Amino acid sequence: MHGEVSMSIRNGLAATPPLGWNSWDCYGTTVREEEVKANAEFMAAHLASYGWNTIVVDIQWYEPNAQAHGYRQNAELVTDGFGRLLPALNRFPSAANGAGFKALADYVHGLGLQFGIHIMRGIPRQAVAQNLPILNTPYQAQDIANPDSPCPWNSDMYGLDMAKPGAQAYYDSIVALYASWQVDYIKADDMLYPYHADEIAALYQSIQQSGREIVLSLSPGVNLSIDHAEHLHEHCELFRISGDFWDRWDDLKNQFETCKIWSPYTVQGCWADADMLPLGHIGIRAERGVDRQSLLTHDEQRTLMTLWAMIRSPLMFGGDLPTSDAFAISLLTNAEVLQVQRASRENHQWFRHDDQVGWIAKSSDSEDRYLALFNLGDAAADFEVDLAELNTGNRYEVRDLWTQSDLGVIEGSFHQQIAPHAAKLVRLHVAP
Repeated sequence: MHGEVSMSIRNGLAATPPLGWNSWDCYGTTVREEEVKANAEFMAAHLASYGWNTIVVDIQWYEPNAQAHGYRQNAELVTDGFGRLLPALNRFPSAANGAGFKALADYVHGLGLQFGIHIMRGIPRQAVAQNLPILNTPYQAQDIANPDSPCPWNSDMYGLDMAKPGAQAYYDSIVALYASWQVDYIKADDMLYPYHADEIAALYQSIQQSGREIVLSLSPGVNLSIDHAEHLHEHCELFRISGDFWDRWDDLKNQFETCKIWSPYTVQGCWADADMLPLGHIGIRAERGVDRQSLLTHDEQRTLMTLWAMIRSPLMFGGDLPTSDAFAISLLTNAEVLQVQRASRENHQWFRHDDQVGWIAKSSDSEDRYLALFNLGDAAADFEVDLAELNTGNRYEVRDLWTQSDLGVIEGSFHQQIAPHAAKLVRLHVAP
């Protein structure tokens, strides 16, 4: 199946796959307010005109003593009297006096951008230990928590037993708080591995009842089954299709098979998310690796961006924008490549012969085709593509989207030699 799955856009919040920045790859659990603002300012000044518009604060913004290279076990978190997490004031001083993220969201909105936060499934374990009340209910944390459903890789939370009275009310209470902060985007983690259908539905219901339009992104996507596609289409705007993706060639090479499997199930309004872009200046205080510019070569970075564009994955840049190298920024400001991600259809893997891979898509505004060729091998490779198989003609005007240059008219076959780990992305227009 190649794009036959269809769905009407429920709410228009993600009519095209989002483009944004997320603090995880550069700052891990430790990002501070001034760093969020600096990245927002850079995006507004240099990227917004290309469609980049979302700033996301990733995990543990409520942990005062968060550290690089992993999580502190049983860390003391900042909560209110109803077990709802609050920003750590030593990292987000504008949250003082009960403001939460409202002041930071206002700052981001003032730049013309959207503001998002990461959350974990469930309720803080410390709220359960203190047996805090659930807002606007007679219930308490111990009435709704499911200690048998913890996150396997982070000790902050217990899952909720959605069969218990008060559990839905807890999700309602946290989303109401985020809505009061004017949050536009929620990345909800520990939802998909294993697949927590009841808590996904509960969070989505809370968002729908919140009175605020909020995009919902679900993670982490490890071993995610296509059996869940219909449920995902009904309960989120983005869903991860892999575990954490980092700046390693093996990670990128492995992602091709995952993207092939999921390409039919990314639909308008609900996007298969191949994960963040570990590009530019990453690892500053991250969960993984040292302070560095991305370890992917320039060819590998173009390959990454080309694959993400061809599957129409959301693009969430993970590097620190103000200190990233010029090449990384150039990848984010190629309007012709971004157009593939934002306005193409029937995107799918066309062929794979060992380490030679081809993807094809149609333009959304014409009968033009987008053709991506990938050399996953370790030596240069010669590609020959029979254009007659496109069934739209035999002569094409060819436009190289990465170099933004015309390659002339070709007839019959398209020949290219492609360097190892590199990609070619062209637009094919039927020639008279």
